[in-house]
Amino acid sequence: MAGSSRGPTRREVLVSGGSAAGLALAGCTGGDGDGDGNGSSDDGGGGGGSYTVSMEPVGEVTFESPPERWVANNGSWADMGVALGHEPPEALWLTSRYHTRYYDGIPDVSVDTSGMTDLYQNGVDKELFYELDADVHVIDPNFLLNRYSGWEQADIDEIDESVGPFFGNSIFSQEYAWHDDYQYYTLYEAFGKLAEAFQEQERYEQFVALHEEFQGRVEEIVPPEGERPEVAILWADGDQPETFLPYLISEGTSFKQWRDLGVRDALANSEVEDFHTNRGELDFETLLEVDPEVLLLRGQEGKTASEFQDTVVSFLENDDVASRLTAVQNGDVYRGGPLYQGPITNLVLTERAAGQVYGIEEELFDRDEVAGIVTGQ
Repeated sequence: MAGSSRGPTRREVLVSGGSAAGLALAGCTGGDGDGDGNGSSDDGGGGGGSYTVSMEPVGEVTFESPPERWVANNGSWADMGVALGHEPPEALWLTSRYHTRYYDGIPDVSVDTSGMTDLYQNGVDKELFYELDADVHVIDPNFLLNRYSGWEQADIDEIDESVGPFFGNSIFSQEYAWHDDYQYYTLYEAFGKLAEAFQEQERYEQFVALHEEFQGRVEEIVPPEGERPEVAILWADGDQPETFLPYLISEGTSFKQWRDLGVRDALANSEVEDFHTNRGELDFETLLEVDPEVLLLRGQEGKTASEFQDTVVSFLENDDVASRLTAVQNGDVYRGGPLYQGPITNLVLTERAAGQVYGIEEELFDRDEVAGIVTGQ
């Protein structure tokens, strides 16, 4: 077995009751659940004893103390950890898809990804999990088994037992066939699970209250259905994209802002199939047949709004076919948001999206309140 000559793992230290350095940000803990009735704590709130949290598809996971060193699948979970006042994860599937620029407008909240490790490096090396030595892996094991052919269930079991447990669910998309036979979680259901694992239920409840207030403001600015634009969400690589991957708005967390804003999906009313169905692409001619009122292009979150305008939009405006698109002619081509979002980034992205599709310029949430929750103040 890989790593069999190693000394005690962090998990063995935690299970044996050894102490660890403590969380990066001091804050209030406590509470007795995540608000959805799932999971349980043996000691009723993390006062020093072991506790168990239930997460599909891994089932019940028992913690002897709150995890400190952790690995996450993507930016959705990383953002949840930040929201809970926790140190960022040691590694992500691809760190380049965790867009920490969204934190720029929030006081005292920032994340440096330069020291993070990419789990995917032309494959996923099992030995890397030993090197990272995490207390918990916030990764859906089925993602590893189905998105990368190098892993088998025996590998999952080995890492679970020898390093640290898996504790995650692929919440960002509901289009994978392999995810049909176990529960999906909404963004806040999943957030509640991680809050239980980290024993940060009070911070979670504060975010729930903030989010409910935010949702009320969003509902107020959404116009009647007939006045909402038809949008197309497409993946577009590079500065001069000529083909696009179509994403139909679905129930995964990556579409939460668009569902909450009630936009109409232009692709849903066409013959275009979702990218997950047949891995198909659209060219300018096919897109012109659909001719959405608003184009929302993913794969562009590394750019600022002005950089996006100066590259992608400028290219479309100067292309003979693309320039005929209604969205291009009307100046309604925008960055379409990332694949992954957590509680903080969802606030930022929804507010940004409201400006894109409805022209709303006001702030829809209090940055200082978010900062106060994260920092425990």
